[in-house]
Amino acid sequence: MSDRTRLWEYVETWRGACVDFLTLGRTLTDEEAALPTDLPGWDVHACIAHIAHLESVLAGLPQPEATVPEGLAHVRGPMGAWTEQGVLARRGRSVAALLEEIEASVARRYDALEADPPTDPRARPDPGFPGLPWDTETLLRNRPLDVWMHEQDIRRAVDRPGNLDSAAARHTIGYLAGSLPVVVGKRVAPPVGTVVALEVPDVDVDVAGTVVIGEDGRARASDAEPDVRIVLSPEAFVLLAGGRRPPERVEAKLEGDEDLGRRVLAKMAVTP
Repeated sequence: MSDRTRLWEYVETWRGACVDFLTLGRTLTDEEAALPTDLPGWDVHACIAHIAHLESVLAGLPQPEATVPEGLAHVRGPMGAWTEQGVLARRGRSVAALLEEIEASVARRYDALEADPPTDPRARPDPGFPGLPWDTETLLRNRPLDVWMHEQDIRRAVDRPGNLDSAAARHTIGYLAGSLPVVVGKRVAPPVGTVVALEVPDVDVDVAGTVVIGEDGRARASDAEPDVRIVLSPEAFVLLAGGRRPPERVEAKLEGDEDLGRRVLAKMAVTP
């Protein structure tokens, strides 16, 4: 697959994720917008405001300002403060207004990308996010994940599960599953020769993976019999890998070395 084809697939997956997000958002009541999510400090309205903020930035539109109070426990570092500022600046807007902002921003950005399709994965995106040294591929690959993950945050908050089989869902689950070598090799760091397998059945993407720790301490793909096999539902995997809930609040099946399995589960969060 060429760079241009791969990058454009990310664009189309992001656009589809945004359509799904908007469709869900238009079914929400004012009461549901105030419900808390798994993200500390954020309710459903904040998740929608966050997407409105980032899509507006990427569409090159001017941004409203707001002051982020000091001492917010869920705000960490300059990027966290910048993200929170975008949410707080939209706190007084209705859900309908936020969805209109998202729809207009997505249309504007998609038109721009269609007129000048990305071809160089290493190029710096313009616009991009301040403070993040992402190249074009990293930005385009992360947008479907961010939109879909927040759609799922909202779905859990309002008790409307679903959309686990969309292109954005498959993209996100596959993307997160690719972090297994890092989780096992760097974070858990078990002895040389340790083999860990991860399975996420009932999802239309190949996320089954087995890794072994080599002499250099790195985890590599393997077909050896695992010391532990971790089996997670798609939603359970997303909750853990997305950092939404701790292992004790997620159902997991461990076959083999359960202590090792629990250590892997505890280190599985790879995105906030």
